[in-house]
Amino acid sequence: MVFGRAIAKYMRHGRLTVVDAAGGRHEAGGGDGPEVAVRLRDRALHRRLLTDPELALGEAYMDGTLEIERGTLRDLLDLCAANLRAVEASAPVRLLDAARRLRGLLAGRYRPGRSRRNVAHHYDLKGELFDLFLDRDRQYSCAYFADPADDIETAQRRKKVHIAAKLLLGDGQRVLDIGSGWGGLGLFLCGVADVSVEGVTLSEEQHKVSNERAWRAGLSERARFHLRDYRQLDGGYDRIVSVGMLEHVGRLGYREYYEQVARLLRDDGVALIHCIGKYGEPSEINPWIEKYIFPGGYLPTLSEQMPHIERAGLLVTDVEILRLHYAETLRLWNEGFQRNRARAAAMYDERFCRMWEFYLAACEMAFRHAFTMVFQIQLAKSLDAVPATRDYIGAFERVHAAVPAEARASRAAGG
Repeated sequence: MVFGRAIAKYMRHGRLTVVDAAGGRHEAGGGDGPEVAVRLRDRALHRRLLTDPELALGEAYMDGTLEIERGTLRDLLDLCAANLRAVEASAPVRLLDAARRLRGLLAGRYRPGRSRRNVAHHYDLKGELFDLFLDRDRQYSCAYFADPADDIETAQRRKKVHIAAKLLLGDGQRVLDIGSGWGGLGLFLCGVADVSVEGVTLSEEQHKVSNERAWRAGLSERARFHLRDYRQLDGGYDRIVSVGMLEHVGRLGYREYYEQVARLLRDDGVALIHCIGKYGEPSEINPWIEKYIFPGGYLPTLSEQMPHIERAGLLVTDVEILRLHYAETLRLWNEGFQRNRARAAAMYDERFCRMWEFYLAACEMAFRHAFTMVFQIQLAKSLDAVPATRDYIGAFERVHAAVPAEARASRAAGG
């Protein structure tokens, strides 16, 4: 059978057993890696899993037409990621990838209205959903694990400290946060130094929550969040930070993005861009992720960034690659989601829960198998805007390493 032969051809790591929709049993692999058994409940999956595996696998799991009989979802996705490069080399998948690249190029530059719709698809979900698995500050980006034993509260605080260190904050500075989320980073920066922060987001829910948080913290005069596209801003900023926003700009928007950063940044200013990127050649985002999780998303390579940075007149003063930090972040998010899965099902439904757990596990494996990483690019206009060595980062982190009492209490209570 074609299906069985194809599994054997592509399964080079781990062991996979597939029971097809007719009851036929196919086994392949045997090398190092997880052992997984699945059952297919739909004959159409035989063809779809061979011709469009990246989209079909997630949809089959969501719909319940693919059942895992041995192992876990994480095991299955670990096995798939380990063998993905062999699948990507197949002729049908290459043709699909070419078609998706062409569609991406024809999609054009992201306009504000389209960007807002894309953002709303994900970030305007019920806020209570994110409380089920994020830290108390709702940091929805890669945490920073200085210690493998760090819990999510500690690691997310370390991330904020790490970013603040690279921004070289000083009293009286004006800070812009592009893609400010629920306001946690901006409010944190206000606590580090006597700075004023302006945040911009395209999510109505995040805009509402961030301003409410600023008001409750007594920081409304120093931290203001706006429902606005970053391209509509003007004025000079001493510091600019952008975390998890560049992924939504799109490949045709990088020139405009960095030109705007350059226009907004003062001559002695510093900017930090934190983004999920990918290793290897530029390519389209995973089709399942694009369809169900982040419509319009695109994961850039470093090679795509540098020409636009240089043409904008910006200097790269530091680049750091965070490799497995996001894998650990996603693992902890998934564990938190599983603990609260019943509450998520009550908010939405079982299909949504299966979609969400597939999203978290699939993204974790993309980081574990070196398909994706996180990069932080520090930018300036002047060579002396940052110190000559990186010692200042560690020095700042040592001063601000303490975890607040409320976070310690949360950990002690198992929160």
